[in-house]
Amino acid sequence: MSEEGDVRVVVADDQALLRGSFRVLVDSEPGLRVVGEAGTGTEAVEVARRERPDVLLMDVRMPRMDGIEATRLIRESPECADTRILILTMFDLDEYVYTALRAGASGFLLKDTQPDDLLRAVRVVADGEALLAPSVTRRLIAEFAARPEPPRMHTPDLVAATEREREVLLLIARGLSNTEIAGRMCVTLATVKSHVGRLLAKLDARDRAQLVIAAYESGLVTAEGPALTPDRRPAPGRLPPHGR
Repeated sequence: MSEEGDVRVVVADDQALLRGSFRVLVDSEPGLRVVGEAGTGTEAVEVARRERPDVLLMDVRMPRMDGIEATRLIRESPECADTRILILTMFDLDEYVYTALRAGASGFLLKDTQPDDLLRAVRVVADGEALLAPSVTRRLIAEFAARPEPPRMHTPDLVAATEREREVLLLIARGLSNTEIAGRMCVTLATVKSHVGRLLAKLDARDRAQLVIAAYESGLVTAEGPALTPDRRPAPGRLPPHGR
């Protein structure tokens, strides 16, 4: 973040009217500030590398380079190591969810999201948390259930996690926030954050979204049963033994 403490935001969308609307909305919120705009995927990469924003609002369908490829290039850039990307799209298509998170996005929202929810999403992502709504989590589970290829994550990485860390990973993958996990496990918020930090290191994950991908690809989470019950508590289930 900037010295003043503002969350620095870049808006990437091929429609100038939408970019302007997002800029006005973000700039109207205390503590948030737009520092750049981009109308193509290529421009998004250039602006991100130059401005090094905290959060980049990324459209999916843009000319010259789509938002998914731009996300991948930005996340691979050393200059953008601290930039978090929030994908915005008008299309609620399953394929975008998986590919965007694999590319390194930290969140996924539709463009018809309420303004207050979008501003909250920017803050959540800037704080290092993944923004994965229950509906997005369910689509991810369905996507992994349909994939024919075997898991790509190395089993030893998950084996390195303790039982407690694996429990935290399971709850993360099912869409719970740190606060909700603390309540579920009857531990302090600081304890949960400590577990999350160790998981990030052990699984070589950039953020919580990458932890979700790791949980699915390792087989810790399966498509059996609902991802979340109506009250946002994880559906009942057992953790698989180490090494599975």
